[in-house]
Amino acid sequence: MSLEDRHALVLGANGFIGRHLVLALGQAGVRVSTANRSRESYQRLVRWLAERGHDQVPADLRVDFTKASLLDGECDDITEIYNCAGAYRFGMSVDEARRANVDTVRAVVAFAARLPNLHRLVQVSGYRVGGQDPASWSEEYRRQTYRALGAYEASKAEADAVFQGMATELGVSWSIVNPASVIGDSETGESDQYLGLASNVKDLWQGSLPALPGTGQTFVPVVAADYLARFMTQLPMDTATQRAAYWLLDDDTPALPDLLTLVAEHYGTKAPRTRVPVPLLKRLPRWLTKADPETLTFLSTDRYPTESAHAFAARHRLAMPDTTTTIRRWADHLAAHRFGDAPAGDRRFTKPGGIRTFELGEAGAPTVVLPGLPVNADTWAPVVAAVGHARAVDLPGLGMSTGRRDDWRAWLTSLVTEAGARHLVGHSIGAAAAVEAATAHPCAVDQLTLVSPFFLQMHPPRTARWTPMTRWHLRRTTPTALAERLTGTTDHATALQSAVADLRRGTVAATTARLLAATANSQWRADLRAKLQRYPGRVHIVTGSHDPLTVEGQSLLDTLPHATVTVIAGAGHQPQLTHPEDVAQAIGEQTTFPGPQGGPGVRTVRERPR
Repeated sequence: MSLEDRHALVLGANGFIGRHLVLALGQAGVRVSTANRSRESYQRLVRWLAERGHDQVPADLRVDFTKASLLDGECDDITEIYNCAGAYRFGMSVDEARRANVDTVRAVVAFAARLPNLHRLVQVSGYRVGGQDPASWSEEYRRQTYRALGAYEASKAEADAVFQGMATELGVSWSIVNPASVIGDSETGESDQYLGLASNVKDLWQGSLPALPGTGQTFVPVVAADYLARFMTQLPMDTATQRAAYWLLDDDTPALPDLLTLVAEHYGTKAPRTRVPVPLLKRLPRWLTKADPETLTFLSTDRYPTESAHAFAARHRLAMPDTTTTIRRWADHLAAHRFGDAPAGDRRFTKPGGIRTFELGEAGAPTVVLPGLPVNADTWAPVVAAVGHARAVDLPGLGMSTGRRDDWRAWLTSLVTEAGARHLVGHSIGAAAAVEAATAHPCAVDQLTLVSPFFLQMHPPRTARWTPMTRWHLRRTTPTALAERLTGTTDHATALQSAVADLRRGTVAATTARLLAATANSQWRADLRAKLQRYPGRVHIVTGSHDPLTVEGQSLLDTLPHATVTVIAGAGHQPQLTHPEDVAQAIGEQTTFPGPQGGPGVRTVRERPR
């Protein structure tokens, strides 16, 4: 069968594996149709493909697994079917799991048997459930399996048996892939699966994993999503793969405790020292382990028959990506997207000055926002999006970045001399960082925009200097309480959920408390004012009318030849929360400066009514 003759149908195309498969098939030049439950789900798939530079739109066929016809549309020229449909979810009832994972297989095989030009039906099974013997699945055996494994894993095992038995009986040419835990794309780390192993990684990130599950022999293997997809696209072209099952995983995946320790080291956090053997873990109450009982069956010392998959990959020159690198990229993607809690957008970790740094917005954009306290880059996301060609980065030790105050110099140097930051937008404590970077490297920074620059405003209250109490309070605050404290209203609690989550993680609250205390240091404030006076570039100050500059601060700006001031009516110290549109407009404006006749000290004040 030539490439031009291939017409692939993908079921479950909107799932994690299905999307990567559609992309891989399209990149290989295969004509693709996708079975979708609704027009909306199809459009989501098309957008996902387009975002990855693939504009070859697959055909849209409507699927209904309860109908004998299965699909609406012309299907006679389909040459291969990939069944990625089903439910990956713990806590299902037996009936629900069987409808999602067993009944769909019956429908797909029956449909495949009616197609006149079908060369291959490829089924996605699983590394723990593959290799079932269809003859052994009596009613009693089925009941025992569901009791032992739980609804999800048992339904996948039954589906594997049903698929083999029914496809063989109906004369359908078939292949099975049994992937291990499918983690992110090997290049980008992208994944939107947050069950299973990803939930352990989330606990590590949040510092809520009390102990490492398993021992040095506990094996939870992984495979990259894009490698799995490329492997699957080759199966119909190889006659040797008929009625064959392939276990896809890296045999050298670190033992589970070592894998989690690897991720912890990458995150810059401490992995728990205690290891809990699986037999003990299964005996502990769920309220203590916080683990779904169905997931515990995956904690095993078993090994799997991967020889045939390795031989197939070698035959087709498929190189498995380095698993350690893929794990790190996957862990980055999970954290950057807050394990599914973050809004869609361009989010990543970078390493200016060797400091692991979170940033959002356009990579390499010249306008860079340095957030204040006790907020983070996420609170600036609406402003960054509105400004365009901008990004926001968490300062060292704050938000989702590692590091500490001592890292500022090297970090800022790298940010402005290597990472392309030309216009620094510093908010509150970020204004201090912006001034230090600009005066250290005046030729690298074209413009400063200082939003609520604390060193030109009133001193903070005395309580800000009580670092232990501030740290204790910040680690225990809620989004509602923080919103009321920062803005005087609870309206912005949702926007502060990520900031509160960051304050509860690691040493972020302690770093925040120390920096808050430092803002009261008169010597530092004077030093920052002196540095600002020496900066030769353009300076734009943005303040809220409820958070004005001091007389001293206003007098300093009067001495600067290229300084402008924007006052946002009704705003306080956190205008990005209360007045994001006004802040974005102020940042994005092209400031015009007076001619020579104006002389130094000319200042423009623009009041922005609400």
